Amino acid sequence: MKTLGAKTLIMRPHTEIHAVDLEIQPAKGTTVSLLVRFAAFSIFFFPANMVLKPLGAIGTVPLMLALLLLGLWLCSVLFGLHHPLAARHPGRLGIGLLWLGTCASYVAMFSGLTGNTSIASQASADRWLVLILASAGIVLSVGEAVRTLNDAMALVRALLAGALFCCLVATVQFVLRINPMLWIQEIMVGFTDNGGETAFQVRGLLTRVAGSTFHSIELAVVCSMLLPLSIWRGIYDTTGRKWIHWAGTALLVFAIASTVSRSGVLGLVVCMVVFTPFLPKAARRWALVMAPTALAALFLTVPGLIGTLTSQFAAGSSDLSVSTRTNNYPRVARLFGELPFLGLGPGNYRPTDALQILDNQYLNSLVTLGLVGLLGIIAYLTLPAISALLAARASRIPALRALAGALAASGAVAAACSLTFDSMSFPVFALLYPFIVGLSGGTWIMVHRELELRPAEEPVHNTSSPYQSGNNPKPTIHGMEGTQWTRSQ
Repeated sequence: MKTLGAKTLIMRPHTEIHAVDLEIQPAKGTTVSLLVRFAAFSIFFFPANMVLKPLGAIGTVPLMLALLLLGLWLCSVLFGLHHPLAARHPGRLGIGLLWLGTCASYVAMFSGLTGNTSIASQASADRWLVLILASAGIVLSVGEAVRTLNDAMALVRALLAGALFCCLVATVQFVLRINPMLWIQEIMVGFTDNGGETAFQVRGLLTRVAGSTFHSIELAVVCSMLLPLSIWRGIYDTTGRKWIHWAGTALLVFAIASTVSRSGVLGLVVCMVVFTPFLPKAARRWALVMAPTALAALFLTVPGLIGTLTSQFAAGSSDLSVSTRTNNYPRVARLFGELPFLGLGPGNYRPTDALQILDNQYLNSLVTLGLVGLLGIIAYLTLPAISALLAARASRIPALRALAGALAASGAVAAACSLTFDSMSFPVFALLYPFIVGLSGGTWIMVHRELELRPAEEPVHNTSSPYQSGNNPKPTIHGMEGTQWTRSQ
């Protein structure tokens, strides 16, 4: 596969890949482009409420970068620079099904099949359509860019660098009650504040914060999604200082605690339950020791955290956030009964007050996209986690197995927590998740390569290997997409 313009703009070429590419090699660089890595970092750095006024809500920096990735990927296909089906993985099926459901609902709305349309409803549908296109650009580009563990590590570093910035902002917000994101907004010349962010919220005895995300719940969920990747990086990244890597992991945990969010607790539990079995044995032992230690440290350093969380979980249906969710179920049933197959139209559930917000992405998709769209969102939010879990179970390479397990955990958090908030309505989650999908796809392909290479290995009982002789040529295995793999000696 060839690349765009001056070499690797988005994707690396399909060259001869050795078995050692399935191991982390500190001395070897990465072919993941700077554009992809900057797009990953920008999700957390640039405020999602700052937009280019002529473009409106779609004019955020991360969204425009994602659309640029899609445009470059499409140009490479149109000019025959690479085959669009060269890197197949379940995540592409998930985003494809969501795209089909979105298009069906979009056409039905604009044709009048689902009722009258207004300028506002058309604008909402257009925003959702652009978001899915941007997400597809990330999934397609990352899935083809990540070919080796070095590539995966480079992209994970970029994501965690953005997350570190977000967590530092959350720490300043929580401790000093000031919002550093306002300083960044002031220097973004040409951008206007589109509103929507909630930096502070009072809950019980504490003030919950949002970091550089839109809302504290979003902060809790995205930090839970990145926690297993941060642990994986702490174990296997041989560059930089270890204490900095683990300090970043600790900040993710602190950021989850600072949100005082039940969604954060759910995400934390899900990610550790899924990820822990795929850790190396020594790391699992450390996890058993460090988990209670970290919890004790949080409860001691954040006064009122235990009482606030306990009261939130014990409140049950008397809690306003819980009762609001349950009170909306009859409204969902009525709207679904009226338009069961294609819904109101993409992004067209627009509540008149906060009490009518559907804090459940699946119900939101059922109302706006109907049954067709619901199947698409379920596929999009579950297939990457399932495929990464299967890859983790199949791999025998410790670093690759742990990476697949970390991505399975990240995807599981996204799928589970989408039951507790309308995840795709939050800009940081909506653009972070496609990176997880793309990474899962790249990992799926790497594990497939491992399985293709495995039959070429000599049986354990055979002590004499013909590959050790300089007179014997290296065997080749024709793996995926006709690419030739060679076993390194």
